[in-house]
Amino acid sequence: MTVTLHFHGAAGTVTGSCYRIVHPQGQFLVDCGLFQGNRSVRELNLKPTPFDPKGIDFLLLTHAHIDHAGLLPKLYREHWRGPMWMTEPTSGLLEYLLPDSAGIQESEAERATKKQARRGDEPAKPLYTMEDAEEALAHRNTCAYGEWIEPGPGVRARYWNAGHIIGSASIEVEVKDGDKTMRLLFSGDIGPDEKVFYNEPEGPAGFDYILCESTYGGREREDYTLAQRRAALKQEINTALGRGGNLVIPAFAVERSQELLHDIGVLIKSGEIDPRLVFLDSPLASKVTGVYRKYAKMFDDVELGADELFNDPRFRIVEGVEESKAINSIRGGAIIISASGMADAGRIKHHLRNNLIRGNATVLFVGYQAPGTLGHVILSGAREARIHGTLVPIRAQIRSLGNYSAHADHSELMTWIKERLPAHGAIFLTHGEDEERAALRAAIITLGVGGDQVILPLLDDYFELTAAGITAKVQAAVPRIDPLQVHSDWHNAYSDFSIRLSQRLQAGSEAEKLAIMRALQKELDILGATPTPPPIATPITPVESQSFDE
Repeated sequence: MTVTLHFHGAAGTVTGSCYRIVHPQGQFLVDCGLFQGNRSVRELNLKPTPFDPKGIDFLLLTHAHIDHAGLLPKLYREHWRGPMWMTEPTSGLLEYLLPDSAGIQESEAERATKKQARRGDEPAKPLYTMEDAEEALAHRNTCAYGEWIEPGPGVRARYWNAGHIIGSASIEVEVKDGDKTMRLLFSGDIGPDEKVFYNEPEGPAGFDYILCESTYGGREREDYTLAQRRAALKQEINTALGRGGNLVIPAFAVERSQELLHDIGVLIKSGEIDPRLVFLDSPLASKVTGVYRKYAKMFDDVELGADELFNDPRFRIVEGVEESKAINSIRGGAIIISASGMADAGRIKHHLRNNLIRGNATVLFVGYQAPGTLGHVILSGAREARIHGTLVPIRAQIRSLGNYSAHADHSELMTWIKERLPAHGAIFLTHGEDEERAALRAAIITLGVGGDQVILPLLDDYFELTAAGITAKVQAAVPRIDPLQVHSDWHNAYSDFSIRLSQRLQAGSEAEKLAIMRALQKELDILGATPTPPPIATPITPVESQSFDE
């Protein structure tokens, strides 16, 4: 029997990381993440799991971000009871991230049920519940960096620092295949060279197969030191507060919020910025910050001591709803950091709704904004954005700062790959859009790796592997999603069309409005009778957790 490698997520998309390895003595998973992005991508979470969870022996988790761990409760909802292996900090983060994600699923289902009840439809069902999250947490096992574990028959694994977020790892795996041992390396998400808290990514060299993320393939960030990054943040803060309004920063609850608090604390301590108050408004980020305090002794490049970390007297770490609402009364001088980082869920939407309309306010994005997200709409230069069902005029200054990414850029990915070579069988590029994967593939080929050895798998593809090389590739008979819908689905197109049509009608005269509507009606008549709508599905489309990976 050969070893087969299955790509159940992060293949042609950036999210939903999930790999299944079937070998002579069993099968196991590496990661099981939530799909995030546009509505068509998110609906993948609702579809049947493409394998029988009860057949899985164990799971290896690279890190706690929801796009790598967010479907774990769904596995346990489907009666899987196997062990999960992870680093100790990752276990600490999951303590909060999984219940938070479950709470979002439950609240969205409750909200959808109220709407559906008015139409006489069946109640909505959450993707998973708090009980499912608690069940998942009961099966955690932890391991240290650099130490071999034997999670199941015929398998050894070793975790290496990936430099991405606290506890993140690349996972080295050895799988017995008859009298031979196959060596694989799962990169997880690789962090940049310059990063607060951690050393650079590490790991051994020489594998049969390497699976590498490609989020920033073909894209370079400006070279910077941590001091230069802090200087750029200082300029953005002083410019924003100098305009008289608030500075709103959408930030992921894990890592980005803590890095920002650290750098803002350093700048305040040195007298380089003078904000009135600094709010971290996210119950999840508050709890996660506690995890960072607990493991502060692991950190490098931190300029504040453990007692000072996240502890400036101007900091307000907000959990309560009423305290969050009270922030809306502050018209200027405040820095408001809130999740989620792409502005698609959580309290950040309230702060954006309250500040986007103010000409003296500033919104600063500090990370990648995926197509289809509210953050992408705002950053792309739109004059209005739909928030909580209402069109909000965008009058605030919109800014971005790219040096807070938790991902390695193209050159850093190439350095990581070079240090892991040779890959005798193949290099699989995952966790990236097609354009980025293609750019990274082209660069890897220049290293002397054969073109047929650098593979861009699609969702649910699987490969038969031997230590000598790939013996077969099998594609999914029925794709779970149309590849075209990954990047721009009809929901996004409809939303954009509706906004542009509304703006055009409002700007036109009575005669122009009638002409536009008559022209559209004519097009509808040409298309024919309105098709019968499909029945409304009772499960809701899962919303994105506040810890969307970036």
